[in-house]
Amino acid sequence: MRVCHITSVHPRYDIRIFIKECQALSAKHQVSLIVADSLGDELKDAIQIYDVGRVTGGRLARMRIGAQKVFDKVLALQPEIVHFHDPELLGIGVKLAKLGYKVIYDVHEDVPKQVMNKHWIPRVIRPLISKLVEYKERRSAALFSGVICATEIIAARFKQYNSNTIAIHNFPILAELMQQDVEWSSRQDSICYIGSISATRGIIPLVDSLALSGARLELAGSYSGDTIAQQIKNSAGAKLVNYHGVINRQQIGELLAQVKVGMVTLLPTPSYLESLPIKLFEYMLAGIPVVASSFPLWQSIVEANNCGLMVDPSDANAIAKACQWLLEHQDEAEKMGSNGREAVLKHYTWDAELHKLRTFYQKLE
Repeated sequence: MRVCHITSVHPRYDIRIFIKECQALSAKHQVSLIVADSLGDELKDAIQIYDVGRVTGGRLARMRIGAQKVFDKVLALQPEIVHFHDPELLGIGVKLAKLGYKVIYDVHEDVPKQVMNKHWIPRVIRPLISKLVEYKERRSAALFSGVICATEIIAARFKQYNSNTIAIHNFPILAELMQQDVEWSSRQDSICYIGSISATRGIIPLVDSLALSGARLELAGSYSGDTIAQQIKNSAGAKLVNYHGVINRQQIGELLAQVKVGMVTLLPTPSYLESLPIKLFEYMLAGIPVVASSFPLWQSIVEANNCGLMVDPSDANAIAKACQWLLEHQDEAEKMGSNGREAVLKHYTWDAELHKLRTFYQKLE
């Protein structure tokens, strides 16, 4: 089948979209990807990438003009299946479905809950916007050929609107990080955080905790803005941060092979409480214990597998104590790391999710 993935927000090599889904589907289907990054068209790993160009002028312009450009490109390509990844493309998803295309909505996050923490939306109208988004998702999903969700919790909501709904988790690809099977003694006494760097992801309490624990933080990822970068510089723990910038998948693997603790202390926003961040499983696969936010869903993974410590992510002192304990109790930390790796190999690999994705597509043929 001719399959076209579309996104007006994500980068062209997004892990879930390009590396996991497009590459997996390209083995049996003719796969293309439409992006809006102004980097030009490209043929990559047998996947044709079409660039409709970045839209300037803010979010509203991107949602209106960018979505229309994506829609026009889809019509020009005439695929059999359209698989879209952004809630702002719901409108064109509906139009394409009404035109007879088989349309799949890939729900990466619980958007109605996510809206409640969007700083650019005035706080007083967030509840109304959240309800409107939920209403639009509900009405739209009923028209689609299927819905793919990143977690079981999100899938449970969409199954009420579309019976052909499945959860496909962002579990790690084993081949990418298997080199992490390294001797514990060769690792540095340091901790790491890899991913988007923002206030809601708990970076400020984490950096503040360094001044209390004395731990060194290996930090990699993109800043959400200049403000957060300056806040980090102003922290007493800033001198213990080694910033690597944005790094590729190979470099992520190399960095995870050097540290002894992985940090995933996201703040308890509605969307994060029910999320399954890939970094949690990548740390576990790397054989290092995690320090994670004490969310019930995450506790069911970390505590059940005895692979780390749970903390209040807003409490710098609690974060510091957890890091200190792990770095001072090396035998226990190494065992936790080993437990986490074993758990991923048994229960949390992309291989099983890949099978579900292919089966989902077979039903649409």
